[in-house]
Amino acid sequence: MNVLIVKHIEIEGPGLIEIYLKKEKIPNQILNLGTGFPLPKLDSFTHIVILGGPMNVYEENRYPFLREEDFFIKEAIQRGKSILGICLGAQLIAKALGAKVFKSPEKEIGWYDVSLTRIGSIDPLFSNLPKTFSVFQWHEDTFEIPHGARLIATSSSVLYQAFRYGDNAYGLQFHLEVTEGMIQEWIGNYEEESKDLSSSPRFSKAEMMTETEIKIETYTKRGMKFLKNFFMKCSPTG
Repeated sequence: MNVLIVKHIEIEGPGLIEIYLKKEKIPNQILNLGTGFPLPKLDSFTHIVILGGPMNVYEENRYPFLREEDFFIKEAIQRGKSILGICLGAQLIAKALGAKVFKSPEKEIGWYDVSLTRIGSIDPLFSNLPKTFSVFQWHEDTFEIPHGARLIATSSSVLYQAFRYGDNAYGLQFHLEVTEGMIQEWIGNYEEESKDLSSSPRFSKAEMMTETEIKIETYTKRGMKFLKNFFMKCSPTG
């Protein structure tokens, strides 16, 4: 097994993913596209993880690496690599599969509940999770479910929260990889994104960190279980 983790910005790193891979001594490479490094050849990688970022998938003129990444994701899917997209990463996978990505009906920042669909409740990666559980969100866009994909998780505010395409390509709108330190860093650095939400007590920095302190231990355990399922049960077909 050899894992490629694709970053788009320094602040949005792999978090629990890197912790899990180190714990299990699984070889991995972290590539930050925002620093100008080119995408490598797919041949030596079994699993691809595409992380989040503040850019939008349709900003290819502003972020030219998104165009190359689109081709890279399409090739990875065609070659049967195991691929996991988180937030922007999920939107990029959806786009690569021909689905629309657009402004979400609600900008989700903070802790929200999502629920598994019937398909999600029997999915090998999600079946050990509760029917409804809390996740950490930080996004303003959303996606349609690609043709041929299965809806795994949904919510009342943003309908499409997770999908599976084939047996080993997954997109998660929410951040299962975050640590408490990452959340604190985002709150401190993404002032502009959360500015229009500051009138609500739910989105105050203090409120969000208090909720994080309450939920993070359980969330970390769930995240690690999910990652174990992804890396152990999703085997590349090509």
